[in-house]
Amino acid sequence: MFTLSIGPYQLSCAHHELPSIFDAYVRHAALAEQIDLSSSEGILSFIALTRSGDEWPSLVIAQRFQPPTNIDNVGALLVPETNRLFIGAGTRLLCYDTAKPARLWEGSADFGFWSWTHDKTEVFMAAELEFSTFDTTGEMLWTRPVEPPWHFELEPGRVVLDVMDEITHLDRRSGKAM
Repeated sequence: MFTLSIGPYQLSCAHHELPSIFDAYVRHAALAEQIDLSSSEGILSFIALTRSGDEWPSLVIAQRFQPPTNIDNVGALLVPETNRLFIGAGTRLLCYDTAKPARLWEGSADFGFWSWTHDKTEVFMAAELEFSTFDTTGEMLWTRPVEPPWHFELEPGRVVLDVMDEITHLDRRSGKAM
C-alpha cells in the first residue's frame, strides 16, 4: 500500500490486494463501499481517503473489477477544491463527494479506463474507446468516441484531439469542433 498527500487529504491505495487492517478501515469509515468483492474473478483495488488530522479514513472503496483486455489500469483523481474523487478501474468509473461522503455516480468506459487529467477547470477521462470531459464537481460536460491510436493535448480554451492522425480542435466546455 502507498499513500499520497493532496491538499488536506491523504489517499491510501493498494492494487491486487486489500490492506491487512481492511476490516478496521471499513468499521471506522463514514462510507465504505465493497464492490464485487465476493467474486473470485478479477483484480482487487483499494482506495481510502483520510482528511488531515483524522485518525481513520472517512471514505473506503474496495472493488474487484474485470479488465476488459490487457488493460488493468486503476486511477484516482482528487479535486480538493470541490471535494470530488474520480476513480477508474477496468471499465468502471466512479465519482464521490468527499465532504459528505457519498457516491455521486457510476459510469463505464467500454474496453477499459486509461487515465484522469485535471487542469483546474475540467477533468478529462481517457479510455480505450472514449474521451470524456467533466466539470470539477463531477458533472459530465461531453463525451466523444475515439479509436486507438489516439491522444489529446490541452490548450487554453480548447482540446486538441488526435485520433488516428486526424486532428480536431474542440471547445473544452462544449466539445464542439472549433
